[in-house]
Amino acid sequence: MAKALVVYATITGNNEDVADIITESFEDQGVEVDETEITMADVEDFQDVDICVVCPYTYDEGALPDEGLDFYDDLQEADLTGKVYGVAGSGDTFYADDYCKAVDLFGEAFEKAHATKGADNVHINLSPDEDDIKTLDSFVAKLIEKAAK
Repeated sequence: MAKALVVYATITGNNEDVADIITESFEDQGVEVDETEITMADVEDFQDVDICVVCPYTYDEGALPDEGLDFYDDLQEADLTGKVYGVAGSGDTFYADDYCKAVDLFGEAFEKAHATKGADNVHINLSPDEDDIKTLDSFVAKLIEKAAK
């Protein structure tokens, strides 16, 4: 059975909601999953699972979460060969070109760590709605399918 770890960073609570939806979806599909806030997580924790998920918020004009900078730096230097990753996060379309930029930056960091992309990055405007929940359920299904290969 696959194991997953969902790591999130949040200010408004939106990304915790995103992480909760993803975690619940993994549970519904029979995957053993842990969810943790980014300051309580260590990149090494990803070595113990098959599926790695990060749910970061984008701060101000495209900045990474301050409390997630060390995690981000460590992620780029890790070796996650054989691990499947996914990144999903909430942002605000008000920021136009910087909308959900942290999601894409974390995706690039996973690439540098040689992890395998399991699903396209998910960008959610503000708080997740019913359509976003369907998108996140599909995101999780793709991650599970990729990890099973």
